[in-house]
Amino acid sequence: MMDALWDFVSHMERDFERIFSSYEKWQVIGGTVIVTLLALFLKDLFYNLNDVWEDLKSWVFRMARKIPPIRNYISDQLDASRKEIEKGMFEDAADDDVPYLKVLPSEGWSKEEVIRVASNVLGGGKYDWKEGKISGGAFAGSDESYSALLVDMFGRYSLANPLHADIFPGARKMEAEIVRMTISLFKGGPEHCGCLTLGGSESLLMACKAMREWGREKGVRTPEIIICYTAHSAFDKAASILGMKIRKVRADPRTFKADLQAMERAITKNTVMLVGSAPQFPHGIIDDIEAIGQLGLKYGIPVHVDCCMGGYLLPFMEAAGYSIAPFDFRVPGVTSISADTHKYGNAPKGSSVIMYSRPEYRHLQYFVTPDWPGGIYATPTIPGSRPGGLVAVCWAALLSHGFSGYTEAARNIVRTARTIKSLISDIPELQLMGDPQAGIVAFTSDKVNILKVGDLMNQRGWHLTYVQYPPGLHICLTSLQATHDFAKNLANDLKKTLAELQQTSDLAVSGIGKVYGTAATIPDKSLIGEAAKIFLTCYYDTGFKEETSSKDI
Repeated sequence: MMDALWDFVSHMERDFERIFSSYEKWQVIGGTVIVTLLALFLKDLFYNLNDVWEDLKSWVFRMARKIPPIRNYISDQLDASRKEIEKGMFEDAADDDVPYLKVLPSEGWSKEEVIRVASNVLGGGKYDWKEGKISGGAFAGSDESYSALLVDMFGRYSLANPLHADIFPGARKMEAEIVRMTISLFKGGPEHCGCLTLGGSESLLMACKAMREWGREKGVRTPEIIICYTAHSAFDKAASILGMKIRKVRADPRTFKADLQAMERAITKNTVMLVGSAPQFPHGIIDDIEAIGQLGLKYGIPVHVDCCMGGYLLPFMEAAGYSIAPFDFRVPGVTSISADTHKYGNAPKGSSVIMYSRPEYRHLQYFVTPDWPGGIYATPTIPGSRPGGLVAVCWAALLSHGFSGYTEAARNIVRTARTIKSLISDIPELQLMGDPQAGIVAFTSDKVNILKVGDLMNQRGWHLTYVQYPPGLHICLTSLQATHDFAKNLANDLKKTLAELQQTSDLAVSGIGKVYGTAATIPDKSLIGEAAKIFLTCYYDTGFKEETSSKDI
């Protein structure tokens, strides 16, 4: 065997010598370098075909938008969108008794005046969120004594700043206890650690920052994060801020779970993080965290579990009587987990916890400036000064519920969600999107325009969440909806809406449904981005009214 191999190598050597004998040595070396670089380029191109295609499409659309007639048409359409958004936004907020304030009052208001105006604008929305017909907009608020507790706690710590732990030791202690209690829920041990953040987006950004630094220590200069396209958009935000690259893989079209084979194919030498959702927001589906953890172990890549949505729901499901696949630190390969306390934890916005399997990872998320003239500047997360009041109310929320309180809430929420799943499955025109196990139920239709269903449900007082790619609707259940008749009422209104659609098949899509329907037909997604930025700009406008003096209120 070895003799045959040696003969083959010797034969190949003689062939190479014969082929290249007519070339100078520098030509052979130069040619080898060129071929090697070309091979590396083609390999990189192969792994980035999707990125190349997206870049090409963006370039084509960008060039087309420079053509004067097209540019003018787009400008006119965006301006019309701005006016429509402003009209709807200011009509919703219109109140002749409470005009917009545009300058500071010349004299400070009295306490009674501040409270009067604040009370007038408090109920300005067109949805009564306490009725529970909104999808995930509020997670608590029906218990007046609980609300009073939070108000009292915030008042006691409203001026506290955890940045100055020596001045406000109570806030620091509460913060450390929130993190440790959350780690225990996710089956972490003494070596596990974490930080309190101001929300899920910051928690995800911190995890991405830590893994970016982890990659840099290993020589990775263009760090990449692999996520399913159903993962939260906060990963896109984090990557944009941190200069990282997102690789999005498809979801299984039947289960809506992250496609593990696609995820493995997307792994490169630059990959610094694999992401699984528990659950993801659009469809409420929990990815196969155990399998993603195994991928992380196989390739030596950290795995993050985004449990922001399920943070204070999933850990209580087993105790509530519902089986669930492992999603926490029991899963080998999981290095970080994010969990929002301001969702199912029923704490006021905004608070969240980012957790790590080892202190070394948390160490990488810190921000430190050792040579600033103002002193050594160090913060665990993005903000410097932080509101101690939010720490206090989060701490109070956790302690007032306790394990039994959250378990009972989980039992009611999941029971309601599964009742809705069953009732929707019995409606011929609707189909569930996957098999959600927690508090979100998504559905679509291959028989009717689901966007029209959403519009008509809005007219019935419902505020369901629109999802896209493919289009659908979802309901995010909270304690406000965990009542015995909620699922039945939702199903009955869906049936009435579908019957109405059959009688008025020519009904045009309007409102938010029109926005999503239009977005799906526009190939240049940058235009959708421009329209979204117009909405954000209108958010800070103060209307078309003449300048209003504070004394006129």
